[in-house]
Amino acid sequence: MTHRIDCLQYANWSEKIFRQMREGGVDAVHVTIAYHENFRETVQNIEQWNRWFEQFPELIFQGRIGADVRRAKTEGRTAIFFGFQNPSPIEDDIGLVEIVHTLGARFMQLSYNNQSLLATGCYEAQDPGLTRMGREVIDEMNRVGLVVDMSHSADRSTLEAIEHSARPIAITHANPAFWVPARRNKPDDVIRALAETGGMLGFSLYPHHLKGKSDCTLQSFCEMVAQTAEMVGPEVLGIGSDLCQDHPDSVVDWMRMGRWTKKVDYGEGSAAAPGFPDMPTWFTDNRDFSNVEAGLRSVGFDAAEVAGIMGENWLRFFDASFGPAREVREARAAE
Repeated sequence: MTHRIDCLQYANWSEKIFRQMREGGVDAVHVTIAYHENFRETVQNIEQWNRWFEQFPELIFQGRIGADVRRAKTEGRTAIFFGFQNPSPIEDDIGLVEIVHTLGARFMQLSYNNQSLLATGCYEAQDPGLTRMGREVIDEMNRVGLVVDMSHSADRSTLEAIEHSARPIAITHANPAFWVPARRNKPDDVIRALAETGGMLGFSLYPHHLKGKSDCTLQSFCEMVAQTAEMVGPEVLGIGSDLCQDHPDSVVDWMRMGRWTKKVDYGEGSAAAPGFPDMPTWFTDNRDFSNVEAGLRSVGFDAAEVAGIMGENWLRFFDASFGPAREVREARAAE
């Protein structure tokens, strides 16, 4: 029994989208519940998710460990795993790392485009690497089972996070820079370092990170996946679609600008397209994962490799990453 996992979405959540997840056979989704929110605002977002879990129990439930993905598959539901695209929910308090993990957070980016208290974002002119607090927070994240995510971080900070972390980290939603240069896409040395330490790379379907943007072809995308697999092996690859379905364009203001500036800063493509770009025609919502799966087969991946990229690799990573390190070691010893 294979599992289908998307390791990043930020949609305008609704019953329609939850039903599309089921139609697409999506067993688990890592959802963004914070961009620039502080701790209390993040708790409010969790409260909203609790209402959705209560309203649509036949469709979704909160995931906390890898076994919840298997349960979702068996029960015909989708497990929802919480993540942050910014460390703002822990504010300047390392004690909140354990608290947010207890509340269900399983991924946290150390920076989102800008410099944070922990690391440098990919839009800064200079990247001094991890801060002192960043190193301490990584240690605490390792202890409790909160995954370090460097999707929006600058390269030196990412390499230092890979080196410092005692547990494998993730880049949940980005593509290789060799395919298309974009500030968020990752150079070969970062991808290799990630893979060599057991980390995971989730390929993004957000048009600003694709060759040809909205006009990117499925063939081109899947050939890029194949080329990356040749470089680091298919076992460390997955999907992190970065699907931002059904949001009004105004939401980009919060994603890009938060509360840190009064000016317009939309990031890549800002001058021409301040709103959300159109998705490629072959991937518009959760029902289209079968297109990606077929595309991967068409470029030469075998059945096991396709299953891995579509979810099994993430599931293995979930199993190893979401609990305290001691508990993970004990579970492995018992197997």
